[in-house]
Amino acid sequence: MIKLTHSLSAALLMLCAGFSASALAHNPMCECKAIDAEQIKCTGGFSDGSGAPGVTLDVIGYDETILVPGKLGADSTLTFKKPGAEFYVLFDAGPGHVVEIDQADIESP
Repeated sequence: MIKLTHSLSAALLMLCAGFSASALAHNPMCECKAIDAEQIKCTGGFSDGSGAPGVTLDVIGYDETILVPGKLGADSTLTFKKPGAEFYVLFDAGPGHVVEIDQADIESP
């Protein structure tokens, strides 16, 4: 049996913890496209391929007013009527998992 010193054991534990954390890391992703002149569809998920059902996706005016409060559906999408005011979309899956999409970055049909 190999005997490890306390500091070597601690270093190995930290190294293993670092590998497992990076293996579980995933980045938020969100894409919005105009379906037509009136409707926009946003799809959210994570870089590991998982969906994001139930994640908050709000449409917010430039004055910080929530124009369309929402949550992604079971298919990780939300479709909403394009607001008359300038806006951005906020996909918020929690601290460090936030994506903002400005209206200028939304693809036209």
